[in-house]
Amino acid sequence: MREIVHIQGGQCGNQIGAKFWEVISDEHGVDPTGTYHGDSDLQLERINVYYNEATGGRYVPRAILMDLEPGTMDSVRAGPFGQLFRPDNFIREEYPDRVMSTYSVIPSPKVSDTVVEPYNATLSVHQLVENSDQCFTLDNEALYDICFRTLKLTTPTSTATSRKLAVNMVPFPRLHFFMVGFAPLTSRGSQQYRALTVPELTQQQFDAKNMMCAADPRHGRYLTCSCLFSGRMSTKEVDEQMLNVINKNSSYFVEWIPNNVKSAICDIPPKRRLKMSTTTRRPEEGEFDEDEEGDDMMG
Repeated sequence: MREIVHIQGGQCGNQIGAKFWEVISDEHGVDPTGTYHGDSDLQLERINVYYNEATGGRYVPRAILMDLEPGTMDSVRAGPFGQLFRPDNFIREEYPDRVMSTYSVIPSPKVSDTVVEPYNATLSVHQLVENSDQCFTLDNEALYDICFRTLKLTTPTSTATSRKLAVNMVPFPRLHFFMVGFAPLTSRGSQQYRALTVPELTQQQFDAKNMMCAADPRHGRYLTCSCLFSGRMSTKEVDEQMLNVINKNSSYFVEWIPNNVKSAICDIPPKRRLKMSTTTRRPEEGEFDEDEEGDDMMG
């Protein structure tokens, strides 16, 4: 079975990582002490992908937490799932058959005016190009716009299988920077009026307003695309909707990469009062000038 080693660094990375482990533990039925209290065999079927099983049936995240400031680590330890972690170590050269994935947050003055953030981001890009296999870019400006415009949050804050994915989505080694989208994104006041269906998820995940990177995909073309659905839904319906996307918007996908749209379904529904969701990941090829106006995709 494939195993994931999760590394989170810096204040932003540890804040996102702490929330990530809350959600993953919730979905796998693991409580804050690492004890399983789930209600489905599916939760235990792949639990070793993220967790090591310790003595007494306790599950411990396979994770490394790093920061130069002790305050960030103290905050994680004092958080809801602080008892879940243990000290660990990871050296990349010891894992020749690994895939190195990063979830990198690009800074924005809308969220923070820290002077060193742009410099840190610039210096990090070189390391990401050379040393990561796939990089999921999360743009703070786009996240701010999603919180403000779509989720109707007036004061947004900064806390709001890999190998097959890498092989299918990276046409050249250095083209491993992905735009990430998520659906559904709906303000709390509008949730009861919005239908949560596979067609709705498929349409929303390709909407430029759902991209977590401040770049409009209508001004370029998709090299590859992967859509990961969660929840109980029909495989046939997912395949039909994805085929409809490809046929209806073929001009938005490069023609020199065949079968460049992939989809997968996880049967376990997402938590946080959702019945289903989908995450989209894609690298892009710049095809149009900044001034050229593209048609609405999925229109």
